Amino acid sequence: MKVKIINKSKHDLPKYSTALSAGMDLRANINETVMLQPLERTLIPTGLFIELPAGYEAQIRPRSGMALKEGITVLNTPGTIDADYRGEIRVILANLSNSMVEINDGDRICQMVVAAHATVEWEAVEELEETVRAAGGFGHTGKE
Repeated sequence: MKVKIINKSKHDLPKYSTALSAGMDLRANINETVMLQPLERTLIPTGLFIELPAGYEAQIRPRSGMALKEGITVLNTPGTIDADYRGEIRVILANLSNSMVEINDGDRICQMVVAAHATVEWEAVEELEETVRAAGGFGHTGKE
């Protein structure tokens, strides 16, 4: 699938790291280092603008290495970029660690997965079909 992109950043276009990767890393496009304090959040620009086809979204997800090693996550994960959005892709990063984390220009800050989605039409009814699970949730099957 081809997707139109405008790259106003100082960096190459996002790319897949391996042949079977689902996500592409996005890079920070900032003029000065951001010092992210513990429990602080900030909006980091990427310099990228995309035009997705109808029926698709781009999901913005944390990078597992940053989450494990530095405590950095995408706050509203997954962030959703709708097909009709034309603004810059910006990422809400949060520092969940006990230490300050430095975000530099060009750092890989998140990954983006482009995925198809369905559009639903609601059908109002009085009853739903019965299942074995019924309304069970939130750990109803136990730990084993």
